[in-house]
Amino acid sequence: MAEQILESVKSKYGAVAESSLSSDDAGVTAVAQAFGYTTEELTSIPAEANMGLSCGNPTAIASIRPGEVVVDLGSGGGLDLFLASPLVGPGGKAIGIDMTPAMIERARTNALSGGYKNVEFHLSTIDKIPLPDASVDCVISNCVINLAPDKPAVFREIARVLKPGGRLAVSDIALKSELPPEVAASMAAYVGCIGGAILINDYRDGLLAAGFEHVKIVDSGADLNAYAKVENQAGCCSPSMDSGDAASCCSTDKPASLHQDLTDLLSKYDVNAAAASVKVYAVKPSETAQAPCCGPKCCPPVR
Repeated sequence: MAEQILESVKSKYGAVAESSLSSDDAGVTAVAQAFGYTTEELTSIPAEANMGLSCGNPTAIASIRPGEVVVDLGSGGGLDLFLASPLVGPGGKAIGIDMTPAMIERARTNALSGGYKNVEFHLSTIDKIPLPDASVDCVISNCVINLAPDKPAVFREIARVLKPGGRLAVSDIALKSELPPEVAASMAAYVGCIGGAILINDYRDGLLAAGFEHVKIVDSGADLNAYAKVENQAGCCSPSMDSGDAASCCSTDKPASLHQDLTDLLSKYDVNAAAASVKVYAVKPSETAQAPCCGPKCCPPVR
């Protein structure tokens, strides 16, 4: 089942990565703004970095400082990393992790066009982060952890790569109550970031079990129906295309896009009743102070 989920996620998000969706589309920009991005932020980065996939703005809560190493789990087209890049400055680094090859390709193209020198991207799932232990100051993520089949493994990996005292600042979808059975069982709902979400209390318990402290999960109050703003702009069917091209690529025998699936879901269910866009913050404990030197002059010999 986990493998099926990952393949579905790769397929849908790969199609989005290969689409023409960008901040040049009014609906895509409206989604980003609904979840906390400012016009100034969106215009400061490549338009193609934003594809209307966010559920929050993690850089706004991460308190990113110059010289830090910041890792974005599920970095997509690079939206949040390009916002983090000037914050960490030339002495820092912004690293993206994504399991979809087309997303990595799009992000690298965006980084090149935007002239970002302190940004890099790695192809990997987020439960196996290809970075050394205790090498990261801050981990961010935007509407991606809910897609991971094994969330405890993701939480453990985040704890592993963070330095002692490092922090997690995430925007995600979590549940206030159980989903209706038909939504919980829907693959479209899972890929659309709803069906794979876990209860807020379970999210908190998962982070605590992974060793985090000072865990805070706050409902942002954002309206999840914002995703419907991208209706009719998904995939190759963007309004920027001429009518001839749109007719050929949007024929009825084409599989539904991610945004189309989300729009259908939102038209049938009030997902705000059970799900919420949340801000998640947690800290990896600092190393405990070492005991005073126990040399031969101050400690008795072990017998």
